[in-house]
Amino acid sequence: MSQLEFDESTARQLEVPYRARDVVRRRQLVRDALGVAPGERTMDVGCGPGFYVAELLEQVGSDGSVVGIDNSPPMLAVAAQRSEGHDNVTFHEADATLLPVEDASFDAVLSVQVLEYVRDVPVALAEMYRALRAGGRLVVWDVDWATVSLRTTDLARTERMLGAWDGHLAHPSLPQTLTAQLQSAGFDDVQLEGHTFATNELDPDTYGGFLVPFIAQFVVGRNGSSEGEANPWEAELRELAERG
Repeated sequence: MSQLEFDESTARQLEVPYRARDVVRRRQLVRDALGVAPGERTMDVGCGPGFYVAELLEQVGSDGSVVGIDNSPPMLAVAAQRSEGHDNVTFHEADATLLPVEDASFDAVLSVQVLEYVRDVPVALAEMYRALRAGGRLVVWDVDWATVSLRTTDLARTERMLGAWDGHLAHPSLPQTLTAQLQSAGFDDVQLEGHTFATNELDPDTYGGFLVPFIAQFVVGRNGSSEGEANPWEAELRELAERG
């Protein structure tokens, strides 16, 4: 199954939801967990359109620096534009499994919804461990897609839609094994937190309000799914949401 293409079209699609209430809340949770201080050197592995990079630049101040890594040139272009005017930020086109940075050169590293797309997670974690100085901090946020719960009158159809969506991920339930993989990579004091994003309306400001139409669009032509199934699925979810 082909993965999601993080191209120029996807970058444009993500601009609006990345400003939505639920996604802004997630970025705050990530930044709180990372606890970046002024003057620190930080790295975002899989920086996408650069929202975290721009926010981290404000936290580290002029005495600190931020590095953004992504393997999508269109995403990096958007990220660079978002951080224009800062001389303490650099971007690199690279994979998470081969970071173009020196050993022990960062105080803090984050990676948000990236490793679920990476085939060789142990190598990616080893690279992040290599990049961190002794006592450095790492925050990894990925989704256990098995926990998605949607109200539906056609459970089998919903399972087909979510199954087609899962097909584009290398690890649909990465959080279930992430603690052990972090420990194997050398990290200690590994802590796990779960955060729930729930809504009873498909408002675009909610995670679900973005996700349902995005899934309906993505699954067409995958795993036997068609517009004739995806469109009624989305319409039913919207109708149920309108009824609360």
